[in-house]
Amino acid sequence: MARPARPRNDLGQYDDLVGEWWRPDGAFAMLHWLAAARAALIPPASRDGAVLVDLGCGGGLLAPHVADRGYRHVGVDLVSSALAEAGRHGVTPVRGDASAVPLADGCADVVSAGELLEHVPDPRRALAEACRLLRPGGLLVLDTIARTWLARLVAVTIAERVPGGAPQGIHDPALFVPPKLVVAECARHGVRLAVRGIRPHPGQFLRWLATRRGAVRMVPTWSTAILYQGHGTKEGV
Repeated sequence: MARPARPRNDLGQYDDLVGEWWRPDGAFAMLHWLAAARAALIPPASRDGAVLVDLGCGGGLLAPHVADRGYRHVGVDLVSSALAEAGRHGVTPVRGDASAVPLADGCADVVSAGELLEHVPDPRRALAEACRLLRPGGLLVLDTIARTWLARLVAVTIAERVPGGAPQGIHDPALFVPPKLVVAECARHGVRLAVRGIRPHPGQFLRWLATRRGAVRMVPTWSTAILYQGHGTKEGV
């Protein structure tokens, strides 16, 4: 059955694609790879009762990668069907907007914002909220798409035409986010963020395109012109 036509970045697309969240060869395959790369930045919890807040958690793809690290995993999303999937994988679901999160200041030891910023109309506000949720010394991890012509070419023009690539219309390139904005906004709120480019491992990605089997490791790259990853801790004791 054909998917209904929707505007770019329309949240309804996630309801249309709800069956794809946990298919390793499905429409959200790269989100699995990115979740693993993000989890690699998250250390085991340093205290009892530690909380990981997963902004834009989607179907909860981060969950299996952090399940043994001692956090209560709280997922925040606006899409109820995605939250239901996340809840089935051990995430405590909270329906809420990443720009106005219904959680207390300083409640989180870790905040994850994976593939979120390129979907929100006000990334500055979403970053402010992510920083607000962190307790002093807490860790922010994120990844998103750069606002460049190259990112638009790769993430939209090419990816939406490659079988198994990004679902058509899932991104609006007008919402892509410059790394400098992310770093500056985090600094305003007491988080010194380090950023680096990331990309799929070329050989593993080609194998996946040919077979639709196996995970693909995301690896660092010198350029932040397409995908980039950030991590940093909040000031204070």
